[in-house]
Amino acid sequence: MIDSTLQVVHDNIHHRQSIGHLVEPAPTAEQLELAFQAALTAPDHHRLKPTRFIVIAGKERAVFGDLLAQAVADLGEMDIVQIDRVRQHPFRAPLLVLALTQFQDHPKVPYFEQTLSSGAAIQNFLLSMQAQGFSTMWRSGAVVESGLLKRALGINEHDLISAIIYVGTAVKAIAPRSAIDSQAYVSIWQGDSL
Repeated sequence: MIDSTLQVVHDNIHHRQSIGHLVEPAPTAEQLELAFQAALTAPDHHRLKPTRFIVIAGKERAVFGDLLAQAVADLGEMDIVQIDRVRQHPFRAPLLVLALTQFQDHPKVPYFEQTLSSGAAIQNFLLSMQAQGFSTMWRSGAVVESGLLKRALGINEHDLISAIIYVGTAVKAIAPRSAIDSQAYVSIWQGDSL
């Protein structure tokens, strides 16, 4: 028999799905803080805290949309329709949260570990938003490779824009995810089989 608290935690994990169209309400500052606190407990070798978050809300979404349009144009996109489509992306949700991975040189913590730490922080953030009744979409795309965008966000060329997270309230419920047969992905190692 699974403890009820454990069941709630597992239900939250199993029910989290990406939702593409989000509306108001967005989380409050207090709700976001709760999610950021959860994010920052992610596994983090030597506590380097490589993940930074930037919140974009309200009219600032239009400014960010203009920046995204400039970034895709800088990457070589010439189709005006496509550039304008990217400019509208921030309006898919009432609030965006950027997750940046700022690498720190450390003799015992390679960049790949810092990348994984950021991924874990993002997942904790998504799960906290889900537990608080909000929906999210973790996006990236070619635009996250833009040097122009990275400079505008104050990070180095080798750093990562690890996520553009769309946050808000789902317009409608989506079908639950199908059960996953873990046996296809899990094996028991037998040391004598080498």
